[in-house]
Amino acid sequence: MSSASETMTPNRESTNRAAGARDTGPAGGAGTRSGKWRWLAFGAVITAAVMDLLDSTITQVAAPTIRSELGGSYAVIEWVTAAYALAMAVGLLTGGRLGDIFGRRRVLLTGMAGFVLASAACAAAQSAGELIGARAAQGLLGAIMLPQVFGLIRDMFEAHEMGKAFGVYGPVMGLSAMLGPIAAGGLISANVLGTGWRMIFLVNVPVGLAALALGARTLPAGLSGGAGAGEGRPRRLDLPGALLAGTAMFLLVFPLAQGHSLGWPAWLFAMMAASVPVLAGFGWYQVRRQRAGRDPLVEPSVFRHRPYSAGIVFSIVFTGSLGGIVMIFNVFLQNGLGFTPWHSAVTTAPWAAGAFIGSAVGGIAMAKLGRRVLLAGLVVEAAGLVGIYAVLHVAGGGVSTVDLLAPMVIGGIGMGMVFVPLFDIVMAGIRPQEMGSASGVLQTVNSLGMSLGIAGIGAIFFALAGGHGQHVPVYLHAAEWTALATIVLLAGSFVIGFALPRRTRS
Repeated sequence: MSSASETMTPNRESTNRAAGARDTGPAGGAGTRSGKWRWLAFGAVITAAVMDLLDSTITQVAAPTIRSELGGSYAVIEWVTAAYALAMAVGLLTGGRLGDIFGRRRVLLTGMAGFVLASAACAAAQSAGELIGARAAQGLLGAIMLPQVFGLIRDMFEAHEMGKAFGVYGPVMGLSAMLGPIAAGGLISANVLGTGWRMIFLVNVPVGLAALALGARTLPAGLSGGAGAGEGRPRRLDLPGALLAGTAMFLLVFPLAQGHSLGWPAWLFAMMAASVPVLAGFGWYQVRRQRAGRDPLVEPSVFRHRPYSAGIVFSIVFTGSLGGIVMIFNVFLQNGLGFTPWHSAVTTAPWAAGAFIGSAVGGIAMAKLGRRVLLAGLVVEAAGLVGIYAVLHVAGGGVSTVDLLAPMVIGGIGMGMVFVPLFDIVMAGIRPQEMGSASGVLQTVNSLGMSLGIAGIGAIFFALAGGHGQHVPVYLHAAEWTALATIVLLAGSFVIGFALPRRTRS
């Protein structure tokens, strides 16, 4: 599930393993797959993934508080989260290639160090613009870290041990997703040493530094690409391709996020229209670069698989629906009903708990049911959102945490049933030599879909809310229509889902 094709050149680690050598510890940062040090190294690797996951979600709870302190339009609420996701989408395609060229260990540690610095910059931000810029830097550095995680896990463990490693990885990530927003709400409400929302970024500093020290000591040295698979030639970064892809994404997301606050001037529509030819130019350049014998950022051949292409569209629409959930769960609860960040986090915790349950259901059922588990998950999630809509419509401004408990759990179960099987189903028809590029594109469109969803549905939400402060009926109206818009996106995903591969990849 890495962002780029991953190859290993001969190194001390593989030589020792071939000779049946016993692990002698992480001397020089190297270890073998057979040694105890790999589990400590695994701890450093999984910490990077957890930091990335938490920082992609915790600001959803904090965004209203951040805006009230730093000021700015309601677009600030959208950009605090969308800037991270957009930068992640832009950087993921390149991040995997960096691991191939310079070595996954080196790139992971460099990315972690930069992520810690960017987190400190977020905590120190004195204006909304500074924070959004630091969040974008976090996203780019997260895009450098994340592709290395899966590659390093594969490097450190034998094939028959992968199940054990990912058996630890999955629950840790699931618990992090569930507890992250609750922890964020608690940290903000606790106001430790007067830091308020800044503490959600400051906690990355000691955690990241500890992981860096552990990784530098235990991660295997020499696990790197440096050459194309079987090609004997060095890989090179496709910087023009990365620039074209990033430009196309920005041209599409920026107008959606800023449209309401700027009054939708004509030049924003021109930006969105310009994203189409820029994206087409990116595709043309990738084909031309491949024909010239150079490494493209994306292997064009992956899009010849129609089920995979359908999966890309499915992923964008599905992850876009999460933007509606962000608006309902955090902006409405805090800005509309006046919930504190802690109260908001506790209210939304049942959704995360349901997602944890749904993830287990999806993981168990995907081999037998294939794409049907995705379709069932979409129906269950839509049912939960219909329940949320009904509760808001009936209870009105008196809605409570208890009122939302059942539909939150149901909706979360449905979402979890989709997330876990999605990768294996979308990638079912991809050939081994295309796996790196195909997985990188899939991760990228997931981040892009999140950015588009937050920006697009956020534009609907704030247009209906109209910036009327604590005017509860107006926010209720906006939340109800946002729930309906999210259900429409889930219905679109359901229709597209019939074009996906029937079974998971072997």
